[in-house]
Amino acid sequence: MSDAPSRARSPWTWIPTLYLAEGLPYVVVMTVSVIMYKGFGISNTDIALWTSWLYLPWVVKPLWSPVVDLLGTRRRWIWAMQLLVGGGLAGVALTAPLPHCFQWTLAFFWLLAFNSATHDIAADGFYILGTTEEQQSFFVGVRSMFYRIATIAGQGLLVMLAGTLQARTGNVHFAWSVAMAVLAVVFVGFGVWHRFALPHAAADQPGDARRAPEFTREFLATFGSFFRKPRILVLLLFLLLYRFGEAQLVKMATPFLLDPRAAGGLGLTTTQVGFIYGTVGILALTLGGILGGWVIARHGLKAWLWPMLFAIHLPDAVFIYLAHAQPTSLPLIQLCVAVEQFGYGFGFTAYLLYMIRIARGEHQTAHYAICTGFMAMGMMFPGMWSGWLQDHIGYPRFFSWVILATIPSFAVAWWLPLEADFGRKSAR
Repeated sequence: MSDAPSRARSPWTWIPTLYLAEGLPYVVVMTVSVIMYKGFGISNTDIALWTSWLYLPWVVKPLWSPVVDLLGTRRRWIWAMQLLVGGGLAGVALTAPLPHCFQWTLAFFWLLAFNSATHDIAADGFYILGTTEEQQSFFVGVRSMFYRIATIAGQGLLVMLAGTLQARTGNVHFAWSVAMAVLAVVFVGFGVWHRFALPHAAADQPGDARRAPEFTREFLATFGSFFRKPRILVLLLFLLLYRFGEAQLVKMATPFLLDPRAAGGLGLTTTQVGFIYGTVGILALTLGGILGGWVIARHGLKAWLWPMLFAIHLPDAVFIYLAHAQPTSLPLIQLCVAVEQFGYGFGFTAYLLYMIRIARGEHQTAHYAICTGFMAMGMMFPGMWSGWLQDHIGYPRFFSWVILATIPSFAVAWWLPLEADFGRKSAR
């Protein structure tokens, strides 16, 4: 036999593109939509409320993960969801120039969000089934890197494309329509590529629908065992409150940068915001995450939990300075955003490691998925009211409130059960 088929099934041919396809819809729904609606002139109240609701598919994702297991193969779910994501992006592109574009595009973003969350379930499951243990260890860094690249492409390059088109045509709706149409074509390409490039893993078989009642009972038992964990109330409060302040900041950070100075913002262009968050911000975020993982590996999570709590929260204060000073220096603004993003990347490491700690034991895959649902919930609800609050008290007071809103996470940390050596490499 020719060695061409084996080359076509090499993990290098599908893992990078699979995790590009996983990261792009998430960043478009969660971040790019905020920038687009700000350009459309939607109020901060409406932007924060309705885009926060888009977190819901990731909140409830664990509830329909059994459907992916029972109906069809994960391979088929992957490329089908990618085609549907392309269709959702095409819907955003077609409705962006229309009257009532906010309502129409929001409906398609909802479609995007549910398809993207379903794609996450299938992709992460297929990664385990379609690779050997050795490949899983080797490619874990590769998948993380390409997820980051997807974030840069969505939050940076896509936003810069829309900003450039807006500057040249003077039509913000047309600019975003073209940008979303380009991404829709990319996702159709992803779907077609993965239809043929994904390997046919022997373990990737559809479930037996006749076992649905038994499967449902097992599924409910798995959920029940999660909520019977020791000190579960403290653990849930930690998952919900660790980013209570950050969840409000993240919804208003880009509107603040885009708003005119007369409205209390910094008056940056869409292209400038895309560059700041898609390049400088992502680089600082990545470096913070790498450093966070390194120090925990050396000294354990217990030694670094409190420094990471301060790291993720205190840099938010740079926005208080920016709101009061309203500097015109772009390098200074980039530096402030980089400081906040570096602190977030460093401090978020503790959160991710503690989710692994919570999920340890029986049913750890399902329990980790439940943790991610509560993680999304911790971003969804605080983000909903952030726009309304900012509209009523202004940016300087709002960013001061964000700092006060970090206090609950420190309070919960006092009661958090944690082994001294958790996260630290074995001394053997």
